[in-house]
Amino acid sequence: MRLIRAELELHTHEAFEVQDVTAAVLRQVERAGLRDGLVHIASRHTTAAVVINEYEPNLLEDLGRWLRDIVPAGGWKHDALARSLPGEPENTRAHLAAMLLGPSQTVAVSGGALALGTWQRLLFVELDGPRRRSLALTLWGEFARGAEKEG
Repeated sequence: MRLIRAELELHTHEAFEVQDVTAAVLRQVERAGLRDGLVHIASRHTTAAVVINEYEPNLLEDLGRWLRDIVPAGGWKHDALARSLPGEPENTRAHLAAMLLGPSQTVAVSGGALALGTWQRLLFVELDGPRRRSLALTLWGEFARGAEKEG
């Protein structure tokens, strides 16, 4: 068993945005030569999330609506920092939504493929964009001979 670390860089363009990162994660699995094991995908940010779900436009629109409904605007104590610290954004809603969705996912890898269901995709959820973002990947398991060394 070995462990390899990798990172994915992302650029978001909207305040709320969902990016399908499944193919990018699979490329890292293939590049590393992971045959059987696990890949852990973690957001390095407190205002973004990683989820597994269907990448379908209406569902993604519903997700945004649900998050706006469950975490309403205004009245949050954390936003007071924006009034007292230069450059601090009013982003309490993004922090709370990220807590609801979660910062990471772990996916099994079998035969070099991500063990996801038919409609399942790995989704990065931007909640306070646009920004440059990164995902930390940890690949653990059995690797093909001659596969890339730990990075």
